[in-house]
Amino acid sequence: MCQLLGMNCATPTDITFSFTGFAARGGDTDHHADGFGIAFYENRGSRCFLDNAPCCRSPVADLIKRYPIKSRNVIAHIRKATQGDLELENCHPFVRERWGRHWLFAHNGDLKSFHPALRGDYLPIGQTDSERAFCFMMEGLRTRFGAHEPDDQELFAAVADMTAELTCYGVFNFLLSNGRCMIAHCSTRLTYIVRAWPFQEAHLVDTDVAVDFANVTTHSDCVAVITTKPLTDNETWTALRPGELMMFIDGRPQPSVQIDIPEDVQRRNRENLACA
Repeated sequence: MCQLLGMNCATPTDITFSFTGFAARGGDTDHHADGFGIAFYENRGSRCFLDNAPCCRSPVADLIKRYPIKSRNVIAHIRKATQGDLELENCHPFVRERWGRHWLFAHNGDLKSFHPALRGDYLPIGQTDSERAFCFMMEGLRTRFGAHEPDDQELFAAVADMTAELTCYGVFNFLLSNGRCMIAHCSTRLTYIVRAWPFQEAHLVDTDVAVDFANVTTHSDCVAVITTKPLTDNETWTALRPGELMMFIDGRPQPSVQIDIPEDVQRRNRENLACA
């Protein structure tokens, strides 16, 4: 399956260190070689880079490693296709507009037989179950709130309700952001770390690169990094529980909720995880 990377920060921060390790998993240290994408928020808008080439060999990925774009919310994805052709329109993250701001979504998993009857407010461009799920969620938010943009807690409750419905179809690890906050759901595997003062050195698992964050940060910085598997080998990462939904604001995890996963889906998810 695919892998996810997200960053939520108190102050604009670049993701070049984490992305350097993450990119190696796109066909070098791991087998996720069916394209990649990364998107950075800039206020209400986003800057999105996609490539259907393996991330480890992509000139676009090389640009991101060298170009320290600072953002408070970033979502990246490396793809191992389960549904949809190896085309650009099937690369995550996906972008949609609602309430005058961009929304970003990336998914790791496989939703079996998920073909919702969408009204047409949001339609998929590609063929993936992931983009169908995103369109379903965006339509759900529009139906629930209309012209009223929800605050963070209202949004979290709505996403929890829709996640409970979608998780019945299969593996549904995802990252969702509106540029204000980041919401993460663990269906099988997702981990995170919070880096705050006093900062320490971190060393990547996938490539021999280290950085001492104490030399490049301030007391006000706080950064949460969320990813499928830990990116460093000298830090303590926290694993989300299967079914756990968590929101991150200003680099800090908020109280989570537990989404019930049907037993038959849990069994299939464990089988998929064993084969991943």
